[in-house]
Amino acid sequence: MRLGYVIMYVKGIEETLAFYEKAFGLKRRFVHEGGAYAEMETGTTTLAFVDEKFVKDAYPFRPNRPSEETSGIQISLVTDHVEKQFEKAIQAGAVSLVKPIQKPWGQLVSYVKDNNGCLVEICSPIGG
Repeated sequence: MRLGYVIMYVKGIEETLAFYEKAFGLKRRFVHEGGAYAEMETGTTTLAFVDEKFVKDAYPFRPNRPSEETSGIQISLVTDHVEKQFEKAIQAGAVSLVKPIQKPWGQLVSYVKDNNGCLVEICSPIGG
């Protein structure tokens, strides 16, 4: 077994794609012609977005909203340039939660809220 996808239910696919491109420098890998599903180029594990309207009647979930607390899950984006990427995300509209700090195990980590209110960690590689 392996982790294949992390899928986030979002209010607007196009807005989310544009935000992730500007804030984190990610590129679109795939956008379904109907606009209800999209993927970013993130390496071996896919970061995908699904329009919450597409699944709202299939099963219950708590929508992510910028004005609310983040849900109890995060995505982590790994970089060798944490401070630079953190500032880029803030300039693109991400909300600063934790500025870059050094952890006892040597990792540099920071946290922001994305345009949907989801928790994003911007961090260095563990052991790096």
